[in-house]
Amino acid sequence: MKTTWLKLLPLLALSGIAHAEDVPTLDSGNTAWMMVSTALVLFMTLPGLALFYGGMVRKKNVLGTLMQSFFIAALITVLWIVVGYSLAFTPGNGFIGGFDKVLLKGVAFDTLSGTIPEMVFMLFQMTFAIITPALITGAFAERMKFSALVLFTIAWSLIVYVPVAHWVWEGTGWLFNMGALDFAGGTVVHINAGVAGLVAALMIGKRVGYGRELMAPHNLVLTIIGASMLWVGWFGFNAGSALAADSRAAMAMVTTQVAAAAATLSWVFAEWLLKGKPSLLGAASGAVAGLVCITPAAGFVDAGGALILGLISGAVCYWGATSLKHMLKYDDSLDAFGVHGIGGILGSVLVAVFGTNAIAGGAVQELWPQLKVQLIATGATIAYAAIGTAIILKVIDLLVGLRVTEEQEREGLDIALHGEHVD
Repeated sequence: MKTTWLKLLPLLALSGIAHAEDVPTLDSGNTAWMMVSTALVLFMTLPGLALFYGGMVRKKNVLGTLMQSFFIAALITVLWIVVGYSLAFTPGNGFIGGFDKVLLKGVAFDTLSGTIPEMVFMLFQMTFAIITPALITGAFAERMKFSALVLFTIAWSLIVYVPVAHWVWEGTGWLFNMGALDFAGGTVVHINAGVAGLVAALMIGKRVGYGRELMAPHNLVLTIIGASMLWVGWFGFNAGSALAADSRAAMAMVTTQVAAAAATLSWVFAEWLLKGKPSLLGAASGAVAGLVCITPAAGFVDAGGALILGLISGAVCYWGATSLKHMLKYDDSLDAFGVHGIGGILGSVLVAVFGTNAIAGGAVQELWPQLKVQLIATGATIAYAAIGTAIILKVIDLLVGLRVTEEQEREGLDIALHGEHVD
């Protein structure tokens, strides 16, 4: 597989296999950009995703929903420092990394990852590890025990997220060596989270009264504010994944904006045509669908490819979040699978179709070989996330139970689990 030195260098440096004469020096411009990108990706979770999800639940569950995103950010930070980063981004076998950097051992303030401090790279990747389990919470919103959430977040992050990140983004990972293209997390973040969310929704079951009682969002103002923060933060998510302030980052920023805009229009017009009225919630959901779909392809496609991906993802994710969910009768509360799962699958597969080496610098193989690799990467992530999530949830159910009681659910998680409420 042809690839660019820019793509390989950070991973080679981390893997300890770059030759001494190839080790670069610190670049202050790249470092500044990556620090900004890191802050932007954290901004996507806090407060972006928290508000996006918080506005879509019922009023009696808004604080509990905000708490999930906020607490996950703290929990994953500690977990990542202790062992997550080491297992994901140190050399190991094709499946998992090693323990060389537990508690950041050997990661000094002046060690480099490519042309940026390794500390910055570690923090940047931490923000991805934070938002992924936070995305899953949208699938089982309003009904999971907080104790179960804590155990699930720890187990899922170490058993599912970390291995997939290693497969795709670390130099010894089996999908990395196969030539799988995932610029910023189509497999690692979105398919992983979306499939896990679908499994969780199926295993936990529907909300009490689902399909019979009104469960409309309590505050769409919060939702559109959160969606707007996600849109802005996504520039760090995608353009930051270039790991440099360069033309690849600039193109990733352009394709991110184009795909988000196109998907917004696609979702809104589909909804307008089929339901008679365009909605604010539809516009917000469409934007996120486009952002999800472009994520694996952002640094590999041009603006035209991004436009097509956005138009496709808006319409297809609208179908997934409405028709498919109702047809199969599962309660994916906030459409974690409908948007992230389906959007991630689309982007991960279609990057083989729309990827261009004029942008990717030789990283894209011929159509059919690349499509085969993308299908393998997508299928492997789906299977591993589904099986791993199901096992983790089953064990947690046996230990502490997954779901609050019907009485607690009707009372609302804010009061039942946290002793707080919104006036």
